[in-house]
Amino acid sequence: MSELILSNFALHIALAPEEQAQVLALLQEKTVAKRSVLVQAGDIDRHIYFVNEGCLRMFHTDKDGQEHNLCFYPENWWACDIVSFFKAKAATNTIQALEDSQLYYFTLPDLERLFDRVPKFERFFRILTQNGFDMFQRRVTSNLSKTAELRYREFRRHYPGLEQRISQKHIASYLGITPAFLSMMRKEKDL
Repeated sequence: MSELILSNFALHIALAPEEQAQVLALLQEKTVAKRSVLVQAGDIDRHIYFVNEGCLRMFHTDKDGQEHNLCFYPENWWACDIVSFFKAKAATNTIQALEDSQLYYFTLPDLERLFDRVPKFERFFRILTQNGFDMFQRRVTSNLSKTAELRYREFRRHYPGLEQRISQKHIASYLGITPAFLSMMRKEKDL
């Protein structure tokens, strides 16, 4: 089992050895290939994923078939369509692997068991949800009020090193610009 996930838990809660054992007993693992779809829009998201290695993306497909990247999930990030996962509703977004990825995950019934057995996990996931909502609000505000150059700088600060790992078209989609404009902007501004 990865030390990365245990250190991720330790960001917000302290686990005794017997609590770690209970958590690890419920945690499942899977490896997925690049381009694998973990959650398809319209389906119910049955898992909350922790990225141990690799990178995922969440995107929305508009009525014209255009994909819009909403978030990236590199190592040490959690990923799910939160409303779909916790409310058992159809997902509005798709989650896909951008790289071959090693993931740990909980199902909702296992997560509920974990909340009962180790109550401090409710605190962990509450903080995770609050942080995710904060990130979402900042992203919406940024998209409404900042230039493409400033959004690109924020992307680089928020996801250090990720631009060397994923395609320019995915970054451009996240920024709401074309790949050609991103390329031109990077050359002009030496970003």
